[in-house]
Amino acid sequence: MKIKTVAVWLTLLTGPLGLHRIYLGRRYDGISLLLLLPTLAGTYGVLRAREIGLDDHLSWLLIPWVGLSVAASSLTAIVYGLMETERWNARFNPALPVDSAAGASGWLTVGGVVAALLLGATVLLSSIAFSFQRYFEYQTEEAPGITQAAELKKSAG
Repeated sequence: MKIKTVAVWLTLLTGPLGLHRIYLGRRYDGISLLLLLPTLAGTYGVLRAREIGLDDHLSWLLIPWVGLSVAASSLTAIVYGLMETERWNARFNPALPVDSAAGASGWLTVGGVVAALLLGATVLLSSIAFSFQRYFEYQTEEAPGITQAAELKKSAG
């Protein structure tokens, strides 16, 4: 029996690792691996930024991947939480009656959906802001060199 509330909170807390898929009766499959790879790449970017500093270009390219992974798992938790009882039971509890309590939404489910919405939106917007900030900082650092190269080319030509 797969309980919707447990699935929502597992997806919210362990979704970037793909562990919620094991609870839902699937083995650790290709989709779980697709969730795990960006999480590991982003985590490596965070660790690299802490060790080397934020001036490292590879780290600021990798860090948003963990944010996107968390945002995607938050979206999945929201989808699970908002799924109708009959549809939940038909998909994850086919041996139970369609109106079984396992697929019902209670206050803990609603709390999980709200937490997923808050966490997912915060992490996604933070990842986008971080990426754009680092990109524009990089562009402003390179701008004087580009201008000087253009002036040299113009005066030589």
